[in-house]
Formats: sequence, C-alpha cells, structure tokens
Amino acid sequence: MENKEAKNSYVAITGASSGIGYDAAKAFAGRHKNLIIIARRKENLEKLREEILKISPSIDVVIKLADLSDMENVYKLYESLKTYHIDTWINNAGLGNYGTVAEQSIEMTSTMLRVNIEALTILSALYVKDYKDVDGTQLINVSSGAGYIVVGGVVAYSATKFYVSAFTEGLARELQADKSKLQAKVLAPAATETEFGAVATNAEAYDYEKNFSRYHTSEQMAGFLLDLYDSSETVGIVDLADFKFKLMSPKFQYEG
Repeated sequence: MENKEAKNSYVAITGASSGIGYDAAKAFAGRHKNLIIIARRKENLEKLREEILKISPSIDVVIKLADLSDMENVYKLYESLKTYHIDTWINNAGLGNYGTVAEQSIEMTSTMLRVNIEALTILSALYVKDYKDVDGTQLINVSSGAGYIVVGGVVAYSATKFYVSAFTEGLARELQADKSKLQAKVLAPAATETEFGAVATNAEAYDYEKNFSRYHTSEQMAGFLLDLYDSSETVGIVDLADFKFKLMSPKFQYEG
C-alpha cells in the first residue's frame, strides 16, 4: 500500500466511546492527527467528536459504529475503512468479567472472549496484511497488567489479556524478523478509572477509591499510550511494584 502525506493519514481507535480510548483520541487530536473513532454508542462518539474539534478544528473525525462482539461486524468495519490511509491502528475495545469462574455469567464471558481475543486478532491480522510494509505505521493492542500476572477473581479476563500480550509480542517479533516497517506494540495498564469496573461487575457504578489503593485516570493512561507510540519499544506497562509506567522489550520468551 502506498504511503500518503501525513495530513491524509488517520489514527483508528476501537472502544473510543469512553475511558482510555476516549482520552487517547483527544490526546492524538492534540497532535492534529485525523481520527477514526469506533464504538457502539453513537451519542458518546458524537460528543467526543465535538471535544476533538475544539482541540483541533482542522482535523477530520470519522465516526464508525460497530459492535465488535459480532464477527461479521468486525469484517464489515475493516472493509469500510479501506479508502482511508491508517498509519496507526489501536485495538482498545475490551471488557472484563469480575468473579470466579464458577460465579461468572457464561454469556458475558463468551462476549468477552469474542471482543478481547477474536475481534482484536482479526483486526490486527487485517491491518498487518495491508500495512506491514508501509513506513511509519503502528499497531497498538491494549492488554493489561493482568496480561502478565494471573489475578484472582478475574482469571478468565486475565487469560484473555495474556493472549493479547503474547499475540502482540509474538507479532512484533515476526515483523522485526521480516524487517517489516510496521511496528506492533502492547499497552498494559493497571487499575484505571473508567467505566470498566462498572461493566465488569454489572453495576451502575464502581468505586475505584474503595477498591484500589492506587489507580490511574484514563487521561493519564492516554498519556502513557502516547509515550509508547513515540518510543521504539514493544511493551508499555505499569509496573505493579511502584505503579510507574515503563517502556521495555518483549517480556515473554520467544523461540523463532
């Protein structure tokens, strides 16, 4: 695929209607990047577009509505974006399901598996096939600190994020070995104050102050995402020992 001028390039962000995706879109707007914001909730995306255009009135903001728990929608979404040059694709959409495996809602777990694993893998693979040899391109997949250490009470969620971390690190190694121009990176937040907690507990609200001794805001995590974007490292992770954000090489052992 032929590279185009930066002014005609876009950053695509899934799960942009709230949380890290919402604030990441605003952070990229601060750098005057055209944006494709993707989520299910039209009202939230329209509000986000208004906020983005206050930050950078001259950029183009494209809204795409998609429920990524339906794989047919995943393919349709990507196909609908073929006319755009996307220099950065961020798979941020994801959900959790708090509770032991015995207690979990099977329906919610099934949805979590489709969004966290299947949709992310398909969108990553489609993007890699189109952009692996294009200068200045990046794929950033949002995992979690729970994708590097198994967390009790969220074992299934933790396992989905282990997949995201391992898949993205392995993809990064493949691209490097192939001398591809595309970079694959993984962002691993720790506790972040978003709608995630309420959704994961199936509650109207979730008190991060009560449930965590330390947590970041979604705005802080969006800043960390930009730090990863600017770096040549593969992993951006919140170190649970000191709660500081660190950039590093892949953590998993890899056999080429």
